[in-house]
Amino acid sequence: MAPCSTTADRVAVATDFIRRRWPCEATTAVVLGTGLGDLADHLAAATTIAYGDIPGFPCSTALAHKGRLVCGELAGAPVVMMQGRCHLYEGYSFDELTLPVRVLAALGIQTLVITNAAGGLNPTFRAGEVMLIDGHINLMNCRCADAGRRRVPHYDCELAALASAIARRGDFVLHRGVYIGVTGPSYETRAEYRAFRRIGGDCVGMSTVPEVLAAAACGLRVLGLSTVTNVACPDAPKVVTAEEVVEIAAIARPRMQTIIAAIVENAG
Repeated sequence: MAPCSTTADRVAVATDFIRRRWPCEATTAVVLGTGLGDLADHLAAATTIAYGDIPGFPCSTALAHKGRLVCGELAGAPVVMMQGRCHLYEGYSFDELTLPVRVLAALGIQTLVITNAAGGLNPTFRAGEVMLIDGHINLMNCRCADAGRRRVPHYDCELAALASAIARRGDFVLHRGVYIGVTGPSYETRAEYRAFRRIGGDCVGMSTVPEVLAAAACGLRVLGLSTVTNVACPDAPKVVTAEEVVEIAAIARPRMQTIIAAIVENAG
């Protein structure tokens, strides 16, 4: 097979590959961040495709990112879940990083739930809680070339309202705040924590922003959710490991699952 010369070509080839293995029409997809990949194990009648098998798909090297596309049913509705993602710090370009989102749009996805594990900047947050992303601050030096054609806001207000209602019914905390996207892979310094808080950040992480930019350019409705895996205390800093991030993210998994199931059921 000759190499694909354009992003559109790569999207078409990957889309055709996936359709031949899972022909069902889904309108909702979920990107599962660090510590949340096991949520895809709850899908019924699932078809699993390794990223490495999909032409042009980037393959993740990050801890606890399984690198699989899982297609099946949740809450009686068809859904596609990405078990893990790739990051800029892994050496991928913006186009490579956002190819999966463009493929999801080509498959007919209209609603995209994007999750991540993030460090808390807001001192009222607690580890294991979930934050609904109201907006982001892009410090990743990435831009979407076709953003000028964007037809929807970055984050959908109706989906945010639905997620908040689900949290109230489930009687668990769902914060709302601003996500700061940085390149990584190093965790933030004390000075950076203070600076990020001063410019309005509530959580900080190394993903999500590129995917949101691409999703908005494709006209997708987006719901962003962050698992708060630690809360910064610049005056008494603690060393955080990737393994601890995965462990804390698992605490929030049931809350994430509740929100995601309701979104899929209502959006589907």
